[in-house]
Amino acid sequence: CNIAHGLTRFEVVGLPDVAVKEARERIRAAISNSHYVFPDNTVIINLAPADRRKEGTAYDLAIAVSLLRATGNISGNADYTKYCFIGELGLSGEVRPVHGVLCMCVAARDRGMTEIFVPEANAAEACVVKGINVYSVIELNDIVAHLNNKKEIIPTAYNPDTGLRANYEGEPDMSEVKGQERAKRALEIAAAGGHNLMLIGPPGTGKSMLSKRLPSILPEMSFEESLETTKIYSVAGLLAEGSHIITRRPFRSPHHTASAVSLSGGGKIPSPGEISLAHNGVLFLDELPEFSKSVTESLRQPLEDYKITISRAMGRLTFPAAFMLVCAMNPCRCGYYGHPTHPCVCHADDIKRYMSKLSGPLLDRIDIQIEVPPLSYDELSNAKIAETSAVVRERVTTARRISSERFKGDKIYSNAAMTQQHLRKYCKLGAEASSLLRDAFERMKLSARGYDRILRVARTIADLMNSEEITAMHIAEAVQLRSLDRKYHV
Repeated sequence: CNIAHGLTRFEVVGLPDVAVKEARERIRAAISNSHYVFPDNTVIINLAPADRRKEGTAYDLAIAVSLLRATGNISGNADYTKYCFIGELGLSGEVRPVHGVLCMCVAARDRGMTEIFVPEANAAEACVVKGINVYSVIELNDIVAHLNNKKEIIPTAYNPDTGLRANYEGEPDMSEVKGQERAKRALEIAAAGGHNLMLIGPPGTGKSMLSKRLPSILPEMSFEESLETTKIYSVAGLLAEGSHIITRRPFRSPHHTASAVSLSGGGKIPSPGEISLAHNGVLFLDELPEFSKSVTESLRQPLEDYKITISRAMGRLTFPAAFMLVCAMNPCRCGYYGHPTHPCVCHADDIKRYMSKLSGPLLDRIDIQIEVPPLSYDELSNAKIAETSAVVRERVTTARRISSERFKGDKIYSNAAMTQQHLRKYCKLGAEASSLLRDAFERMKLSARGYDRILRVARTIADLMNSEEITAMHIAEAVQLRSLDRKYHV
């Protein structure tokens, strides 16, 4: 901030957008209404670096503090290289919440700043970051009094190692699903290894019901995973007021009319889409063939790279996208192709056309493809209580713990994310298992990607059985969980 003799002028330079330019009027009113004299000189605020575009209202508080310090209203001798001020100003001087505070605090800490002043509504999410002191601010006068050593603001206390337990009470439970033991086993394997899953079958067999219960058997997030997910929701402005950190794995279920932009992210200023909002959780696409081709094909790159890059006129951003893709679909337009009792009314060409909406490359990226058959009366009327989600989740958590120990220091959280290097190291096969996989590879005409994904699923099955070695039995089950694309794409 520079104040010089001359005409009364207040300018903000450094490539500001409209919201930053409008900050001049908000700051002028906030300073005056907080009972400070606004200078009648030429005031220049420089936002550095000047070649990077500045967007949003989060700069208001920092600009106001710099101006008050330049005019002598703030006289403290603190080391301001350690200070960061984040927030929007109201006309009366109140400090209003902004989006993306968690990310800003992480960035400020990484730049060596330790004293972070944020709006009261953002304090809960900001204090999750280790290594900083977070000061909750209600109005501009609070900061001035604190910096002038007249009234101290006590840092907001929060221990990020506590309060991370996810609450599953009241959530849909696996015990409510009748029958479908094979599909339940597929969900358990998918949850244990973070694998992509497709459920295919006639209407009313429980595909959506099963999928919506998948989050109840997923393991709890680590602190690092929770922090990553919370940062995305903070940037998107979807973090609930007063929330500090997300503890439940996300479950995103966009409607089939969703556009490619809403799924992948974008807008004038690129923001996260459903793919990134499902980071460390589940992206559920019900009635997969009903989604447009551009939407389903946009999934291919993030399913491989676990990130998505969005290029727009206003900028180019990369968001994380390590999610489990779970799809449900009917085998044909009427839904009854292959049904044991209900006749299918679709022509052979109609079935082929319906299934052709899903490209081979996309199907190749889905590790587990399971058929969900119709239930018999005896299965539906059976009063026996099935396994609860808590019981299944315990097995899944044990398997994830085994894989986490295996990948310690590699920055991956599941078997599904194994690279070629990991496959060579942790998926060595004996003679019998290798022979079985060779037969499956030749018979099913698998691609190299399909071969790798069978190995990853087999590694997860072995972990669920607490087996260090991948045996022929594990390979056989992994192959059986990946045969539907042959049946429906002959």
